[in-house]
Amino acid sequence: MAAIHVNLLILFSLLALLFSSSHGQLSTNFYSTTCPSLPLIVRRAMSQALRSDSRIAASFLRLFFHDCFVNGCDASILLDDTGTFTGEKNAGPNAGTARGYEVIDTIKSQVEASCSGVVSCADILALATRDGVVSQGGRSWTVSLGRRDARTASQSDANSQLPSPSSDLSALISSFSAKGFNAAEMTVLSGSHTIGQAGCENFRDRIYNQANIDPDFATTCRENCPSTDGSGDRNMAPLDIRTPTQFQNTYFQNLVAQRGLLNSDQVLFNNGSQDALVRTYSQNNGRFLADFATAMVKMGNLSPAAGTETEIRRNCRRTN
Repeated sequence: MAAIHVNLLILFSLLALLFSSSHGQLSTNFYSTTCPSLPLIVRRAMSQALRSDSRIAASFLRLFFHDCFVNGCDASILLDDTGTFTGEKNAGPNAGTARGYEVIDTIKSQVEASCSGVVSCADILALATRDGVVSQGGRSWTVSLGRRDARTASQSDANSQLPSPSSDLSALISSFSAKGFNAAEMTVLSGSHTIGQAGCENFRDRIYNQANIDPDFATTCRENCPSTDGSGDRNMAPLDIRTPTQFQNTYFQNLVAQRGLLNSDQVLFNNGSQDALVRTYSQNNGRFLADFATAMVKMGNLSPAAGTETEIRRNCRRTN
């Protein structure tokens, strides 16, 4: 009986390791012995992906934000729907617009070939996001590693927790505050919109109905965004019309000039509490890049709730 008891203790210990309830302590050298080639694999794969699609950097930044903001950085956004849960991919903020999944698949397959069953999809997404931003001119930051992957995902949480492109300033501050970010951190993280694009349905009301918009900018945006709801909804426009693939402070310069594409952009500079900070970033690119890198480290530290079952997924689209 004693032997059976010991064997059961060993079994339960192994199961506890397999279905860890948290990320544990993240570390910059987490894979130094188990997968030392990881950073190079990710960097090379991202470089190749960017050569064929310059939007990938922005797409990964959005994936990372939409993943971490919903129940922590656990790669839940990468899970396909199953018969037991409806995941985040088809939530309103992600359906038809979140992209880059195939690149994640490619990187994961390369990592698995080198270090099988060791590296989480969440860590791959964190590294690839940083490399994408740097490739567009952003400042690098240190990515701590050791995240684990979710075994489930929640469409309802994605719908309720991610801020809307139509959000006003108070809603944005409240949304970010719920995740532990102050208003200044919310503002600098919004600077991620210095790269990327948005669909017409997300800015139609602004370019046709709002007054706090530069008239020439509104006219330009209307050329590819009809006023009729449902017409050209997915026609795309750059979030930063001046330098859409360069990570720099022109986003904030656009806000000062009332050329923010989304309502949730322009409310940052609209006689409100963030006007002074927006003006500072518009005049000081170095300050923006440094503050953004710092805020991204904090974003990457968002963890799943205690008790959440996690694992190291071998395929980022499904559980093991």
